[in-house]
Amino acid sequence: MKKVTMYSTPICTHCNEAKKFLEDYGDVELEVFDVAADAEKRKEAIEKSDQMGVPVFEIGEEIVVGFNKTEINRLLNLEK
Repeated sequence: MKKVTMYSTPICTHCNEAKKFLEDYGDVELEVFDVAADAEKRKEAIEKSDQMGVPVFEIGEEIVVGFNKTEINRLLNLEK
């Protein structure tokens, strides 16, 4: 199973779209952190991405900022 860590906020439209996109694949283990409610995870996301925007994805050793389907598909080798 492929593991993805996602930093997001509940009101972020792109975050919610990304969650649905990843949940549609049965072999992706998605761990989601709400950076609006968790200051430590917010700091962690900023340190990893050098940005304050969400969503931020950690896939293996790679960081993806924003809901970039092409990059996420490439890193996870997903096919629909």
